[in-house]
Amino acid sequence: MLGMMAALAGALAVAAGAFGAHGTQGQAAEWLRTGGQYQLIHAVAALVALRLEARGPGWLFVAGGAIFALTLYAMALGAPRWLGAVTPIGGAMLIGGWLWLAWRMRG
Repeated sequence: MLGMMAALAGALAVAAGAFGAHGTQGQAAEWLRTGGQYQLIHAVAALVALRLEARGPGWLFVAGGAIFALTLYAMALGAPRWLGAVTPIGGAMLIGGWLWLAWRMRG
């Protein structure tokens, strides 16, 4: 399931980035680019975590990437800007995933 979710996150990230590059401009394009970049990087990180049998960090990468990116995508599509206050929750989950993965990888 983690692998499937990571792959779907990767697909969504590419779609958001493409829409940002060709279908929007200004702040909306920047939000789509940023969300897509972070979501794609962490989709790949989740797949690596899965390969390393580190499912917990992998799930944090997928969930954190979704919260981070989807709030930006929503604002780019016209949702209220207060959603920007939720974005850092996803970022904190991404950091937590990296820290958890580092802990698992210790000597």
